[in-house]
Amino acid sequence: MASDRKPQTQSKFRRLWKRLSESLRVQLLLWIVLPLIGVICVNLVISFQSAEATADLVSDQLLLASARVIAEAVTVDTNGTVAVDIPPAALEMFDIGHGDRVFYRVLTAWGTLVSGFDNLPEPKKEQVGEDAMFRDSPVRVLTLNHPVIGLARDAEVSVSVAVTLNGERAMRQRLWLSDFTKQVLLVLVAGFVAIVGLQRGLTPVLRLRDAVREQGRERLDPFSPETVQTELRPLVHALNDYMERVQSQMAAQRRFVSNAAHQLRTPLTLVATQASFAAREQDNDRRNEALQALRSSTKQLARLASQLLTLSRAEPGSRRPRRDRVDMTAATRQVLDTYAETALRRQIDLGFEASEPAFVEGDGPMLSEMIVNLIDNALRYTPVGGTVTVSVSKGDEWVQLRVEDNGPGIPDDERAKVFERFYRIMDVQPEGSGLGLAIVKEVVDGADGTVSLGASPSGGLTVDIKLPTIKQDRSEPVLS
Repeated sequence: MASDRKPQTQSKFRRLWKRLSESLRVQLLLWIVLPLIGVICVNLVISFQSAEATADLVSDQLLLASARVIAEAVTVDTNGTVAVDIPPAALEMFDIGHGDRVFYRVLTAWGTLVSGFDNLPEPKKEQVGEDAMFRDSPVRVLTLNHPVIGLARDAEVSVSVAVTLNGERAMRQRLWLSDFTKQVLLVLVAGFVAIVGLQRGLTPVLRLRDAVREQGRERLDPFSPETVQTELRPLVHALNDYMERVQSQMAAQRRFVSNAAHQLRTPLTLVATQASFAAREQDNDRRNEALQALRSSTKQLARLASQLLTLSRAEPGSRRPRRDRVDMTAATRQVLDTYAETALRRQIDLGFEASEPAFVEGDGPMLSEMIVNLIDNALRYTPVGGTVTVSVSKGDEWVQLRVEDNGPGIPDDERAKVFERFYRIMDVQPEGSGLGLAIVKEVVDGADGTVSLGASPSGGLTVDIKLPTIKQDRSEPVLS
């Protein structure tokens, strides 16, 4: 049982840590508190060094005062004998309740021990304390050279005083702990203030979140940027822009579905009527005529469904974008091969002009669908015995695909409208869905190209498409 509880506890801890690490409050708090803790750690090291220096300075001042008191008590009698009567105050000044022991030594200028401990350590500098070891205990020792009346001219006595480090360590600890307590208190106060500030600062964001949740599924009303801080207003503007684009796409989808339903309803009704007529008809000739019309309507309906599917796939965001290397010359020739029989049946001269491969980057299947719709439109609107010419040319920056026919053409004032979905020119005999050029426009836009309409030399229509060219890379597959 214990072994089962341990993985469960670890799993709960990982989930809790993941939740905290993904919290904006926690991240902002850490960015505030962690650098502050780092600064405080550096400050604590500096504070420790400062406390140590202060304790050494206080100890040295006490040692110097003790040495002067002892030096002033040195006397010389009439025989020249140096003597000293150690004043109690010189030793009692170290009695601060930490059990420190005091050692001293008085030497004449010629090295005679007057009083004290002969083997007391000698500091390197006068009147400067130094840490040393004496009788297996760490001590702080200081030496003072002091002139004495009665000795030879310029003669001095050397007074050394040493004290154990109990009091100095206690003083150092008190100084550092006092600073440490202040620093910890500062971190706690800063953390509390940061939490309160974050809570108040994030209130507008939380209100924005609640406003987003309160909106219904169909409502995409814009939000007021003034409800949040200045730094967050670009986010609100971006959110409003995104909702506007979503609304536009939803409206386009609704229009598309409505138009598609309208376009599909007529041929479906016609198919149902023709099927019912063929089922009731007893005369074989009239039944065959009805079945032939039924096949024609079914073929038209299948073509419309195929175009609707192609248009849906060509819309931005409907599928993952592809970046194929496509040879437009080979792709166009392949499509022309499939329409050769249709052109022969209608006695249309279907020509192709291209001298070299022309590579572009884009969605290979969609570019093929674009060529299919261009050639299908040209053959559909070109009269029997007419001419359709397709050419592919390559420039430094563009690959141009041109389709020319000698059909009825498109009036100048309607050339911009024919790229709209389901738009058809009035009084045009061939029946179509009005989706061919709309598909062409969507595919060209997706490939970062341009499409333009003009009049052909024979009076028909010329469609010019320009796509950015690329150099052939033999290491990449080429789609045709």
